[in-house]
Amino acid sequence: MSREKSSKRWRRVDGIVLLDKPAGISSNQALQRVRHALMAEKGGHTGALDPLATGMLPLCFGEATKIAGLLLGSNKVYETLARLGVQTDTADAEGQVIERRAVPSFSDLDLEGVLRTLTGKIQQVPPIYSALKRDGEPLYAKARRGEVVEVQPRLVEVFEISTLARGADWVKLRIRCGSGTYVRSLVRDMGERLCCGAHVETLRRNWVAPFEACPMHTLDDIQQRAGTESASEIELYSIEHALADYPSIQLDDAQQSRVRQGQTLRSVVVDSTSWPQVAIGPDGRAVALMEADPDGGIRPSRVFAP
Repeated sequence: MSREKSSKRWRRVDGIVLLDKPAGISSNQALQRVRHALMAEKGGHTGALDPLATGMLPLCFGEATKIAGLLLGSNKVYETLARLGVQTDTADAEGQVIERRAVPSFSDLDLEGVLRTLTGKIQQVPPIYSALKRDGEPLYAKARRGEVVEVQPRLVEVFEISTLARGADWVKLRIRCGSGTYVRSLVRDMGERLCCGAHVETLRRNWVAPFEACPMHTLDDIQQRAGTESASEIELYSIEHALADYPSIQLDDAQQSRVRQGQTLRSVVVDSTSWPQVAIGPDGRAVALMEADPDGGIRPSRVFAP
């Protein structure tokens, strides 16, 4: 084991890989498999997908790990198949069935009305089996030990829920939402409003902003290309691409040098009061994330290595 570890030649990899995560593994397992395939020194993901879920999981490597938290807060689109009449303890198909109920007859108009109550800025109670932490420990760990877990509601934003198809005991939904929204909670709450209960049977994340129109790599594709001549075809999206929707500040050579040393700039005019902003060097590359300095001017909060 130690001999295998010592022979591993890790390298610096900077950028973002868009993984089409397969079902059956955690987001961290997916990250580690891609990291080992690329032999990348440093990596992180941008918010966990449940093992049951598939779809876009942006993986950040090298300097891109410094913006993983920003991507975590990006808008997302999901498609889910909700099974009606069956409630599970995890609110998805991997949990234990805790209740079965008959599915009442309801019209498309009835369903539309229910979904409307789950749209907009809403107070949502996350599932007790979730990665949210309390006292430094994930809630799912407490729940698995049989502890009573009380989860406080929190404000999330759901921009749109549309019905793609439906049957006697299932509904397929498309959900466009903001950061922190649990699709399992939306489906659970929809089932309660329909008076029959529901859980997520399948879940796929279609995209994460700002990668709406970008192709993804499967895990098999990455692992097969790794170490071969076609490894260069594994696309690494740049920090600049990921931050394209953020306001930017153009720096000259002198300002770039000062920012790289962590110094505050006091004579820069900014066009937006939205933070963070991206400092762009003369070569068009991102230099740092900038924030307002309480004493005046702007200062770097995260500096990217050249």
